[in-house]
Amino acid sequence: MTRSLESVLQHPGIWRGNQRAQTAAGALPTGFAALDEVLPGGGWPRGALTELLIRRQGIGELRLLTPTLARLPESDGWLAWVAPPYVPYAAALAAVGIDLKRLLVVAPPSVDDAWWTAEQALRSGACGALLAWLRAADERRMRRLQLAAEAGHTWGVLFRHARAAEERSPAALRLLLEPAAEGLAVRILKRRGGPVSRPVIVTLPATAATRRARRKTPALSLVHS
Repeated sequence: MTRSLESVLQHPGIWRGNQRAQTAAGALPTGFAALDEVLPGGGWPRGALTELLIRRQGIGELRLLTPTLARLPESDGWLAWVAPPYVPYAAALAAVGIDLKRLLVVAPPSVDDAWWTAEQALRSGACGALLAWLRAADERRMRRLQLAAEAGHTWGVLFRHARAAEERSPAALRLLLEPAAEGLAVRILKRRGGPVSRPVIVTLPATAATRRARRKTPALSLVHS
């Protein structure tokens, strides 16, 4: 291998199929050591799209994200939620350290408007994170979100049903979440690097606020219906 080619391959934005990537955009620690250990760069990919695939809402998918959401510095901007299925439960979010003044919840009137809003939020560079629950996904729309996340250097999270696991996706990271004792079994379907044969078991912390929220809304522990 020539020296010039080797120097290109050592760039942090380049990854090979048999190794974990150290992405140029950096990564955001998840707050769960076992998960960080298998994610490229040691956390959620900043400047990229992450898909969380679930069979039903309320299994802990939001609590998987809250440690990172709570740690994002104010300088990163808004924490945008686009088309959430329920109204965020402010008491539970505040209890895990999320700054409610930075929370931006958008309920677009149509499916097309929701995709447009998510893309603009990712591309703007004004959001530290975007969480979106979008219907009628296709590869073209997904690719636009991935490119927008790269352009805005934004951590984008898209929630989809588990049946989408068989579909192609341009997202940098795809995780299938399944309930497990005290938490979640996280199956890595796609990452920048080699495959992961076994699920990662993540123990989710329970707080008084989340327990109260679960009693009020069985669907999602951090939202109101």
